[in-house]
Parts: sequence; C-alpha cells; structure tokens
Amino acid sequence: MTQSIRRRSGSAVLEGFFVLNAMIFLAFGCVEFGHYFYIKHTLQGASREGARSAATGTSNAEVTATVKSSMDAAGIAPASYSVLITDTSNVAMTISATNPTSGTAIVVKVQSTWGTVGLRPMGLIGAAKIVVGATTMRREG
Repeated sequence: MTQSIRRRSGSAVLEGFFVLNAMIFLAFGCVEFGHYFYIKHTLQGASREGARSAATGTSNAEVTATVKSSMDAAGIAPASYSVLITDTSNVAMTISATNPTSGTAIVVKVQSTWGTVGLRPMGLIGAAKIVVGATTMRREG
C-alpha cells in the first residue's frame, strides 16, 4: 500500500511542473502581446495627432513636434521611433503655408521596431518586427 502512494506523489509533482510551465508561458505571453497592442495604439494616436497638425497648415517641424509631444506623454524616447510625412503614393512631402493645396491627402506614419520599444519577456514577437501607426487626413483650406 505504501508503494502506490509514493508513486502517485511523484506524478503530482511532475504534473504540477508541466501545468506551472504552461501557466507561466501563457501569463508572460499575455503581457507581451498586451504591451504590443499598447505600443501600437500609442503610435496610432501619435500619428493621428500629427495628421491633425498637418491638416491645419503647419510645417513638417511642427508636425514632428506634435508627434514628439504625444510620444513623450507615453514615455517613449524620440530615438526609438521615426516620423514620415508623405502623400498617398508614399512620396515625401514638405508642408508649408501654400504646399500642399487644400484637399490634398497627407499621411503621417510613426514607426518603430519592436526591439527598441517592446517588452519581450518570452521573445514571442521578433525584435525586428516593425510597429506602425499611420493616419491619413485631407489638407484644410
């Protein structure tokens, strides 16, 4: 009778080990993917603020400053991301008082690599993954 009890207690430890590993993997995976979507949402919000600034007739420097302000509020350093101001065909655009004309679509992209802004406890998302937030707005008159 005592032999069968010993065998069962060893299997409980082994089962506990496997279940604990699976639970830890799931918990850290949820943290990593949750942080990914937080960063994605932050980049999208910053690009939206930049596009609003671009639509009202400011300069490229003011659009970049607006994006920087939004990213600073989230605690993301300027060296971690880049800001691209283009038209819909992905050609770089310079914004001034007369350029582009009213009604022209302006695309503001804020992008970063996951390795520079991401939390990677399990390494499920590759460090080279590019996270992009992009917004298109029409130039106001």
